Amino acid sequence: MRSVWPPSPGGTGPLSDEDLERVYGYPEDLTDLAAPFVQVNFVASADGAVAVDELSKGLSHPADRRVFLLARDLADVILVGGGTARAENYRGARTNAVRSARRARLGLAPAPPIAVVTRTGSLDPAGPLFTDTRVPPLVVTTSRADTAAAREAGADVLVAGDEDVDLPRALAMLAERGLRRVDCEGGPGLFAALIAADLVDTLNLTVAPLLVGGDASRIAAGPAALPPRRMELTSILVDDGFTLLRYRRGSG
Repeated sequence: MRSVWPPSPGGTGPLSDEDLERVYGYPEDLTDLAAPFVQVNFVASADGAVAVDELSKGLSHPADRRVFLLARDLADVILVGGGTARAENYRGARTNAVRSARRARLGLAPAPPIAVVTRTGSLDPAGPLFTDTRVPPLVVTTSRADTAAAREAGADVLVAGDEDVDLPRALAMLAERGLRRVDCEGGPGLFAALIAADLVDTLNLTVAPLLVGGDASRIAAGPAALPPRRMELTSILVDDGFTLLRYRRGSG
């Protein structure tokens, strides 16, 4: 993986893990921010598809996977929509010696919890999200949801709304638990809701050199942002035809 823009301090050679930490890192001091810092990660085809056969892995690549895992390593919490958690058969975040050392150096917990946003609370308590994890998941839901099974399975349930999940309230509740570096992994409905609520600080978008066609969803599908949210391009990385773009919240 190499940087097209801005130029890498090390020249045109491949980027090191330390280089990528500088590219994808969170602001150093988050205590002065009014809300947690939300970084969203997506991969899409060149024609805008978000999945192949309803799964994102058909679009992925080792470079994209490297950034995906780095984003997890730099985060306090991984945020994901209930539909994506079910479709992708989510389990707890994994780690290894190198990644654990990185998190320890950054003053982070050994592994970030998965926080699932679900209006209904409909999650399988026998699934890997609950049974294959080092850290109990967080279930971010509504007062009308049936959360008995999730609580029984060990989840920490955050009630943030009645009919639907109030995302600003949900993020505030995460911040109250010290979880201010938020790595959102989708899906399109949750991303659109975050955009509409003006809660997206960064978008990391990998564009795969593939044409998919069909009726696959786009990376954001839901309520529109009015007016559209301005973003600023901060980096372009490339590897084997895959383009990794990073956008930050714009000033206008």
